[in-house]
Amino acid sequence: MTTETETKPVEQTEEKKEEVKEEVKKEEAETNNAEEKADDKAEKADKEKKEEEKKDVKAKKEPAAPKPAVHKLDFNKDVVYLYQFTRTPVLPSLSPYCLKVETWLRIADLKYENVDHKMKYKSKKGQLPFVEVNGEEIADSAIIIKELGTRYNKDLDASLTAEQRNVAHATISMIENHFAWVVKSFIYNNSDSFTEDFKLNLKNMYMVQRALPAIIDNFLFKRKLKAAAKKVRAHGIGVHKPEEIEEFGHNDLMVLSDLLGDKPFFFGDDPTTLDVVAFANLAQVAFMDKEVSYSLRDWMTENCANLVEFCNRVKERAFPDWEEMCTTLDLNSHLPKPPPTEEKAEEPATEKEEKTKEEEKKDEKEKDDTEKEKAQKDEKEGEKEDNKKTEEKEKEEEKK
Repeated sequence: MTTETETKPVEQTEEKKEEVKEEVKKEEAETNNAEEKADDKAEKADKEKKEEEKKDVKAKKEPAAPKPAVHKLDFNKDVVYLYQFTRTPVLPSLSPYCLKVETWLRIADLKYENVDHKMKYKSKKGQLPFVEVNGEEIADSAIIIKELGTRYNKDLDASLTAEQRNVAHATISMIENHFAWVVKSFIYNNSDSFTEDFKLNLKNMYMVQRALPAIIDNFLFKRKLKAAAKKVRAHGIGVHKPEEIEEFGHNDLMVLSDLLGDKPFFFGDDPTTLDVVAFANLAQVAFMDKEVSYSLRDWMTENCANLVEFCNRVKERAFPDWEEMCTTLDLNSHLPKPPPTEEKAEEPATEKEEKTKEEEKKDEKEKDDTEKEKAQKDEKEGEKEDNKKTEEKEKEEEKK
């Protein structure tokens, strides 16, 4: 009895130990699994963090550099770069607004350069002309003149009284908003003769990427003129009959003729902005090819001779190179040209070089003579040795 009662508690304690061991193992397994899961979560969190950092880096990357604000990147300080239409054989520009800006630049005596862009570019406002100065674009002829005049202290109207300024403002408005459209009406509604009127070469005016037959060039150009003719009608003046439109032009010309009178310029001896604007628009009529029949030009010549003289006066003052630019179609005939490069002629040899050559020839001759003497000497010595050997041989034979 005693032995049985003693063995039972021992067995129970061993079973408990095993149960405790198993529980410990389970706890260790659970802790290991928990640690592995925690590690997996940490790795996943790290990956997500790295991906977010990459996204942030991409987002923080500097934006693409903005496009340059001007076309002329290698500009010189305070030089005005003018973008306008190409030259023609009868006028520096077919656009009164382009001619206005260039005339003002010349009278104001500002440094400027025409950019030969083959009419590819327009201002941000979609216009020609426009200028670039010190990396900045300025568009619209009136704004160009005002801005440059203020910036470089070149106000042509500085000496005018308040009343004269008012007269100038009203007259400029009449010229640009009324008379200019009278001229445009004639030009755009006579597209068949327009290229002949101004002796235009369409291939010189545009950058032609591919060679097109002349008939296609003319067709495309006339289509543009017809589109411009629609603008004349939209303006309001185009709804009138041709003779009525011409009468409007006569009235405007008479106003200008009376205002000018016998003065050199509209307000005295010095040109002002009004003179610049009047010249740019009147030149489109006065300097049209004489072979072209244009009744408004003929009427101005007959009834407003002082306006024709005025145009010639401004032309001589602002464009002394007029004939050259209309002949060569050079946009920058006012700028000094670099001297033509000529092939340099071969310079004659100096005395020193001649002496050196003579000395070299002399040295070569002496060298040749020395070599000849040496060869002759060697030859003589060779002959002597041969003779000596022959004599010795003969002596030996005689002894025998």
